[in-house]
Amino acid sequence: MKIADILRTKGRTVHSVLPWLTVAEVVTRLGDLDVGAVLVCDADRVITGIVSERDIVRALGRDGAALLERPISEVMTTKVRSCTSGETVARAMSQMTAGRYRHLPVVDDGRLVGMVSIGDLVKHRVREMELETGVLRDVAIARS
Repeated sequence: MKIADILRTKGRTVHSVLPWLTVAEVVTRLGDLDVGAVLVCDADRVITGIVSERDIVRALGRDGAALLERPISEVMTTKVRSCTSGETVARAMSQMTAGRYRHLPVVDDGRLVGMVSIGDLVKHRVREMELETGVLRDVAIARS
């Protein structure tokens, strides 16, 4: 299964924020959207970073409540890893596990086309395994 298959099912919506928004504003947006991460893009829609709940919690632990009034650009991860829609789910899962991150932008030919989370990948992998199990069960029953 490819990342494109997941995007066809879940959609290609990608949420982003501007780098000068405060941490508090981004926290509110994450809650309103019920997502765990957003991309940080400049006014020209160029990706400058990604910020996750984990990034914010780490920074709060280090800097305290004063962090909430600072720009999200001070908290975001600037080294944004991505995959293509042609990437296999297994490879993307491996990349995310090795890098210890849970959100992966999908970029084709330099254009952002979606974002997947580890939860999206696991959900589709479980469905795939259930289908395989069902087929094997049907074959076993047919042979008995």
